[in-house]
Amino acid sequence: MKSFPTIIFSIVVLVGAFPQLISSQNCGCAPDLCCSKFGYCGTGNDYCGSGCQSGPCTAAPSSGNSGVSVADIVTDAFFNGIADQAASSCAGKGFYTRSAFLEALNSYPQFGTAGSVDDSKREIAAFFAHVTHETGHLCYIEEIDGPSRDYCDESNTQYPCVPGKGYYGRGPIQLSWNSNYGPAGESIGFNGLSQPETVATNNVISFKTGLWYWMNHCHDLITSGQGFGATIRAINGRLECDGANPNTVSARVEYYTEYCRQLGVETGDNLRC
Repeated sequence: MKSFPTIIFSIVVLVGAFPQLISSQNCGCAPDLCCSKFGYCGTGNDYCGSGCQSGPCTAAPSSGNSGVSVADIVTDAFFNGIADQAASSCAGKGFYTRSAFLEALNSYPQFGTAGSVDDSKREIAAFFAHVTHETGHLCYIEEIDGPSRDYCDESNTQYPCVPGKGYYGRGPIQLSWNSNYGPAGESIGFNGLSQPETVATNNVISFKTGLWYWMNHCHDLITSGQGFGATIRAINGRLECDGANPNTVSARVEYYTEYCRQLGVETGDNLRC
C-alpha cells in the first residue's frame, strides 16, 4: 500500500474527574483501556464487556447487521490456507496469526459485518486478497528494500516525519507514509511517527493498522457495491490502476476470486480498476 490517505483522522479527548473515566469522540482511549458502548474509557466488564467498541474487549466480536461472526468465516482452515503457503523462512511465520487478527478485530466491530451475509463474505475475501498480495501469503512483515525508500511527505505538517525513522510498508496492508503512520498511531494507541517499527514487532497492532486503513478507505467501497476494483484503487491505485500495472491488478483479482470461491459467494461486478 503506497497511496496517500484521503481521510484525516482527529481525536478529541475530554478528561473528567476520574483518571480512568474518559468521554471521547471516536473513542480514542489509551491502548490498555476499553471504549464502552456509551463512549467512555475504562476497565472491567462495564467497559470491556458487551457493546465494547475498541480496546482489549472481552466480548466476542460483534456479528453486526449481517448476523454473522467474522471468526466463523475466517476459520483456522481459511487463515492457515493462506499462511501455510509462505516458506518456513518467512519473517511472517508465527507473527501473522489468526488469534492476533481476531484480537485486533475487537477494535473494528463493523469489519465484515455490514449488510447481508454475502456482503460480509465479500468484504472478508477482499481484505485477505489484498493482505495476501501485499505480504506474499503472510510472508513479509516489512516491504522489501523498504529502508532504502523515501516515504516522507514533507508537506504534511500535521504528521511531520521524525528524523531517522522510515515510513515504508509494514504489516498486512503494508502501511506506508508518515501521513498514514501518524493518524493510525493516534487511533490505535501507539506513536506511529516516532515508533513506526511497532507495526513490525507487535502482531496485534500490525493487524490493527491493516484494519484501520481498510475501515477508513475500503470498507464503504466494498459494502456499498462499488466492487473489488474500487478497493484496489484505494490501496494502490496510483501505481496499478488505469493501465499502470495490469499484472498486479490481475493478481489481486485472482486472490479475491479464489477466496470468494472458498467462502461460497459471488464476486460481484467491477473487479478491476
